[in-house]
Amino acid sequence: MYNIELIINIIIIALLIPTIVYAYRLNSSLKALRQNQNSLAQLIQALNEATFKAENSIPKLKSVTEHSSEGLKEVVDSAKELKDDLLFINERADNLADRLENVISSSRGIENRSAPVTPHAETHGRATAEDTRSEAELELLKALRSIK
Repeated sequence: MYNIELIINIIIIALLIPTIVYAYRLNSSLKALRQNQNSLAQLIQALNEATFKAENSIPKLKSVTEHSSEGLKEVVDSAKELKDDLLFINERADNLADRLENVISSSRGIENRSAPVTPHAETHGRATAEDTRSEAELELLKALRSIK
């Protein structure tokens, strides 16, 4: 019997040693948790305050967004009106350019029939006032067409 008691006591001692080591580690972990409990509470309090501020800022953000969208809508509407005006002006300029081109081409037809060709302008290498005006008119027409 003495042997059985000794074996049981050895087994109990063998089981108590890991239990004591585990209890010591658990105690160390609980001690560290208690020490950090205050900082954890402060962190939770700061998180709650930030959440409260964010919730209070949402209605303000919505009102600012609505106000900005109204202003932006006004700008877009104004831009649309300006676009329509520019399209109208562009159409009118195209019509005027076509009319000007027709007038120029018809006046050239009249000038070519009535005015004799002067070799004097070609021999000196200089353009006459009529030639210069024609080139200027052509440049004007090109500029008006490039606007399209």
